Amino acid sequence: MGLKSLLWGRGVSALGDGLWFTIWALYFTRVLGLPPVTVGAGLAVASALGMAAAVPLGALADRCGARPVLVTVTLVRAAAMAGYLAVRGTWSFLAVTVLFTALATGGTAVRTALVTGLVAEPERRMRALAQQRVAQHVGYAAGAGLGALVLTADARWAYTLAIAGNAASFLVLAAATLLVPAPAPVPARKPGARAVLGDRPYLSVAGATAVLSLCWAMLSAGLPLWLSGSTRLPLGLGGVVVVVSSVGIAVFQVPFARFGRTATQAARTAVVSGVVLAASCLLLATTAGGAGAGAVTVVVLAAVLHVVGELSYVAANWGLSVRLMREEAKGAYQGASEAATATVQMVGPGVFTLAVGGLGALGWVLVAGVFLAAVAPIPRLTRWALRTREPGYAAEPCRKRASTSPGSGRPAA
Repeated sequence: MGLKSLLWGRGVSALGDGLWFTIWALYFTRVLGLPPVTVGAGLAVASALGMAAAVPLGALADRCGARPVLVTVTLVRAAAMAGYLAVRGTWSFLAVTVLFTALATGGTAVRTALVTGLVAEPERRMRALAQQRVAQHVGYAAGAGLGALVLTADARWAYTLAIAGNAASFLVLAAATLLVPAPAPVPARKPGARAVLGDRPYLSVAGATAVLSLCWAMLSAGLPLWLSGSTRLPLGLGGVVVVVSSVGIAVFQVPFARFGRTATQAARTAVVSGVVLAASCLLLATTAGGAGAGAVTVVVLAAVLHVVGELSYVAANWGLSVRLMREEAKGAYQGASEAATATVQMVGPGVFTLAVGGLGALGWVLVAGVFLAAVAPIPRLTRWALRTREPGYAAEPCRKRASTSPGSGRPAA
């Protein structure tokens, strides 16, 4: 019941997220009348604070329990979302935005820590995390559809209802989280934040793997810039690619999760992801100036490769971040992993604007090189990380060490 409750709660909150992400730009600029520069600066400051807060928030979850911390973070974000209805100027906008956005990265880390605290067996952990992501994407898609209706109405009352609905979705998630059983506590051998910040092998693996998250900016920033500036293809093709990606994630993320069952396997999957994403970039480079059915076919094929690369990246990231973490510091370790990903996400749109928007086809070739360079050392870094863990720590299934693993006897809920 516990994980199912969290799954439904995540789906509902993702619906609110999809709704909000569809409308926030117009709400801030058209309804609140804020200058775009102010909006961009506020979001950048909030994102930076979120990256800085991810590890301490995860460490707090290790100390106080992932469930109560996740509930608190969710309620605070619900209040902050409702606070957007009271924004009247720059300073109130900054205050609300920092509160809402800065907790997002840490909240994701705490939720992962909660799931891994409830499920001990590696394959079931990966499956549970994959199911959470599927629920998230289904919710996003439904929320984006509702957001399109709000944009069509383009009236203050419609935006107000949307914001209230998103705040309510966080309340649903908080209530669903309360139904989750508390994982068995695992005594920490030293403070979680200190443990992860001193774990150079883990941080190296997390940093290299995080580069693969450029695949998200590739779809949201790189492809639209490419279609509009360097091809004669219809801009609507970008929407087709998004649909292909969403369907692929919903159908295949759970099966792909099995490729992250061990750290060694996850490292190989990360390499596959980098190679496939690089191939997708190179295919897109060949469509420079392209038009017609042939170019459309190449873009769709590149989109399929992108889906495979993204699915592989997510499975690899889970496998590495979860299998290499210290069990007594789940929250702090997941906070570090999420902070690394958030850092790449912050610079991702700029990377594709400069590369694809400024250099054309050569930009795609350079990005392909970045993907390949990022994944090349991951197997070696993973072996380094494994050597710093106790024997069999991440290479063997949890069931073989269940007698000594705290909480390993807990059911999957």
